[in-house]
Amino acid sequence: MNFDFSDEQKLLQSTARDFLERDAPLEVCRRVLESDDEAYAADVWKATAQLGWQGTAIPEAHGGAGFGYLELALIAEEVGRSLAPIPFGSSVYLATEAVLQGGSPAQQAAWLPGLASGASIGTLAVAEGPGRVRAESIGTTFRDGVVVGSKRAVPDGAAADHAIVAVCAGDGVALVRVDLRAEGVKVEVVPSIDPSRSNATLHFERAAAERLEAVADGFSLLEQVLHRAAVLQAFEQIGGAARALDITRAFTLERFAFGRPIASFQALKHRMADIFTDIEIARSNAFYGAWALASNAPELGEAACSARITASGAFANATREMIQMHGGVGYTWEYDCHLFYRRAQWLSASLGPASEWRERLIGHLTAEAVA
Repeated sequence: MNFDFSDEQKLLQSTARDFLERDAPLEVCRRVLESDDEAYAADVWKATAQLGWQGTAIPEAHGGAGFGYLELALIAEEVGRSLAPIPFGSSVYLATEAVLQGGSPAQQAAWLPGLASGASIGTLAVAEGPGRVRAESIGTTFRDGVVVGSKRAVPDGAAADHAIVAVCAGDGVALVRVDLRAEGVKVEVVPSIDPSRSNATLHFERAAAERLEAVADGFSLLEQVLHRAAVLQAFEQIGGAARALDITRAFTLERFAFGRPIASFQALKHRMADIFTDIEIARSNAFYGAWALASNAPELGEAACSARITASGAFANATREMIQMHGGVGYTWEYDCHLFYRRAQWLSASLGPASEWRERLIGHLTAEAVA
């Protein structure tokens, strides 16, 4: 049995890394972060669309590349490694997955080609306040084809042109698609710990919407989308953590104290070994999640939770130690440490904190034990 990626998959990842190193270096992330006018790097988004990344897991019949989730996971890792300031996760892991899993054939035919080409940017609007979203906590309403209410902390909300919105319908929770450029929608950009990835509050005042028709239980669909996104985002977090470790290692090899590189000090060696271990544990969990995602295995929920928890922890720890091991300059604006720290914090919050995913994991394990 071969557990390795194929030569074609390795080539895809290598090509993605080469492109991002050339066209989306950390200077691009810094440019968007420092800009008051750019919500994302439109030039990078257009280039990645031309490479077909947005349509990696979309069937060819709908304009996608027709690859699969293993290939998408490898691309996600490289997007995370480069800190590319593009709404890739929000549009590809969340909005696209919602349409793939919950859209009717007619809706998929209408919406997926735009998502695959990058011409349309989507996001998922769920939260209305602090705490884990539950069916009874959704107050935004959908009635007679219009949505009324507000959604907070919408990832890449300033970049998206449409959103999949969790609403309370007459028969329970539903997911609906709303055009964010249409009448009755107000997009309020809010400060983010990582300005290279925007957050927004969306206000709906009788905004026209279309319900995703293929799945009757909207809350189960929402949980399914979040689980699938968690696996893919875990790879993005792992890519960022690995790059942070690489930069930290290179810095400590070049910085000297007492006549030798500080990387030779045992205290730093142990800390970097701990970071490496965290990343590899997260990678193992993410591979398990990618298998479950690609094969639509019943273990997907448990695997997604494990991947999300360990990847969030690995990225957060890698960036904290990155700042510490850079010494005083690690806290300065000129060095890139804060770019990685910001992205780690943003990603760890965008799908809900690790504590919520631990709660989900307990639920999955309890249900499995009872069964």
